[in-house]
Amino acid sequence: MPKAKTSVAEDTVDFDRVDLIVEQWARERPDMDLSAMETVGRILRTARHINNRLSIVFAKYRLDFGLFDVLASLRRQGVPYQLPPSELNQWCMLTSGAMTKRLDRLERAGLIKRKDDPADRRGVIIELTAAGLKMTDRVVDAHLENERQILSSLSKTQQRDLAELLRPLLVQLERKLQGPRLRACS
Repeated sequence: MPKAKTSVAEDTVDFDRVDLIVEQWARERPDMDLSAMETVGRILRTARHINNRLSIVFAKYRLDFGLFDVLASLRRQGVPYQLPPSELNQWCMLTSGAMTKRLDRLERAGLIKRKDDPADRRGVIIELTAAGLKMTDRVVDAHLENERQILSSLSKTQQRDLAELLRPLLVQLERKLQGPRLRACS
C-alpha cells in the first residue's frame, strides 16, 4: 500500500484507488508515463461518485440528471423560461431524438409545455409550466446543497482552484464538440 500523500497545501491526504492502480502499472510497466492516467483516472472516478450522489437527490423528485438538465436550462433563461428544442439540445448536449424523449416525459409530468413558435410556423418552443418552475426551484436548492456537501472536503480556495484548473480542459473538449467560443452571459 502506498504511503499517505501530501497535497500542494501540505495537508495530509490519504491514498486513493488511483494511487493503487498507478502503483500496479508502474510495477508492471515501468517504461510508461502514468501522469495522464493519474489525472484522468481521478476525474473519471470522481465523476462516477458525484453522479451517484446527484442521482440520489434527483430521484427524490422523480427526476434524473437529464430531466433536471432540461428544466434547469429553461429556468436559467429567465421569464418566460423558454427555448426552442435546438437550443436545448446544445445546452444539454443531446441529439434531437434523445431530447424528444426527455421532453415527452417532462410534458407528461406537467413540468413543460410545447408551444407553437411564432417566428417559425413549423417550429415549437419549450416552456416551463408554473409547476415546472416551482419544481425546478425546489430541486435546484436541494442540488446546490448536495454539491456543497460533495465538495465539503475541499476549502473554498481549493474549490475555486479546482474549477479554474478544469476550465481550460473543458473549454478544449467543448470546442471540439461545439465549435465557436462561448461567452459569459451579461
